[in-house]
Amino acid sequence: MKLGIMPRIDRSSQLFRYLVAFVVVLVGAACESRLDTRGNLPDPERLAEIRAGQHTREEVSEILGSPSSVAVFDQETWYYISKRTETVAFFEPEVNQRQVIILRFDDQGVVTEVTSLGLEDGHVIEPVDRVTPTAGNELTLIEQLVGNLGRFNK
Repeated sequence: MKLGIMPRIDRSSQLFRYLVAFVVVLVGAACESRLDTRGNLPDPERLAEIRAGQHTREEVSEILGSPSSVAVFDQETWYYISKRTETVAFFEPEVNQRQVIILRFDDQGVVTEVTSLGLEDGHVIEPVDRVTPTAGNELTLIEQLVGNLGRFNK
C-alpha cells in the first residue's frame, strides 16, 4: 500500500514545482522594463547632412521627413521632437532621452540655423496654485432652491 501512495506524492510535488516555476517566470516577466520611443527621432547621420545655407525646406523634408511641429507665429521654424521612456511594471514612466531639433529658415526657405536640445536643456515648471476670482454671488443651497421656486411654471 505504501508503494501506491508514493507515486501520487511525487506527482503532486512535481506539479507544485512546475507551478512555482511558472509563477516565478510570470512575476519576472511582469517586472521587466518596457522602452517606448515617441515622436520623430531623426537619424544622426542624416541630421549631420543638414547644413545652414545649403539646404531648402523641400530638401530637409526629403532627408528628415516632416517635422513634429511648426512654429505657430513663425512658419520659418520647424521642430523635430522625440523622447524615449522606460516603464517598470506599474510605476510612472521615466524619461531617459529627449531630443528637440530646431531648424530655422530664411524668407527664401533656406536653412539658417540647426539647433539640438537634449534632456539636460529642459526646465522643470511648477504651476501656480492661484485661483482666478469670478464676479457674481455665491449662493447657498437653500438660496438656490428657494430662488428657483416658481421659475419654471407656465
